[in-house]
Amino acid sequence: MSDPMRPPASHHQPRTASRSDLPRPRAALRTAVVWDVLKDALDRRVKATGRESLDVLDTGGGSGNFAVPVAGLGHRVTVVDPSPNALFALERRAAESGVAERVRGVQGDVLGLFDVVERGGFDAVLCHGVLEYVDDPAEGVRLAVDALRPAGILSLLGAGLGGAVLARALAGHFKEAQTALADPAGRWGAGDPVPRRFTADQLTELVEAAGVSVGAVHGVRVFADLVPGVLVDTEPGAMEALLKLEAAAAELPAFHSVATQLHVLGEARETDGA
Repeated sequence: MSDPMRPPASHHQPRTASRSDLPRPRAALRTAVVWDVLKDALDRRVKATGRESLDVLDTGGGSGNFAVPVAGLGHRVTVVDPSPNALFALERRAAESGVAERVRGVQGDVLGLFDVVERGGFDAVLCHGVLEYVDDPAEGVRLAVDALRPAGILSLLGAGLGGAVLARALAGHFKEAQTALADPAGRWGAGDPVPRRFTADQLTELVEAAGVSVGAVHGVRVFADLVPGVLVDTEPGAMEALLKLEAAAAELPAFHSVATQLHVLGEARETDGA
């Protein structure tokens, strides 16, 4: 399976990617499912539009974990991120990967999106790891959807409540697990670095309320955060086996409730991108 976070097979490698842009294989566990789903969705959109390249917006895209590989597929990517340091890293990474002409970084955030980008100007919008940190997640989703062209793709990735509860319990922090389970925001305590977590139903409701049809929901990092790293790093074939297990479980609703992250893929209405 191809992934922006690990060296893919040569026939799947982005056309302009350089080996300096390919991080350690273990990082693939964080993004493999999302990347495969996103790449397939972009391929379908290319066929539907009859255009070889798409205009893609990555809100909160940081240093380009997805933006640079997407650009490597030949698409034009605009990254909106509030961090100047992240945008500097994005520029450097894009240049090292040979896709600088297809990647544009702009300082801003999703709640001020149309101060910096065009409304209704994109074939796909990535909103990964953003809703956890905005004051109004519903408004964040609505604005992301407003950036889409008719029938455009929305890729939404958010922190999963169940995964955090399970992780705290397995670490022996039972009170914190119970606190997260009961807290409306899914936080396990004052020291929790994540302001908000979601269930699969909550994310799909946000997407549907914004006028987008949900095509698929995937559990991300169902097992990866629970497996001791030493097993993955030292056992022959363990990495590939774990990646295959993650892919097999991703679409099964039974595992959504224990995933560290949840991915929702949606499509805007044909006649109205809002």
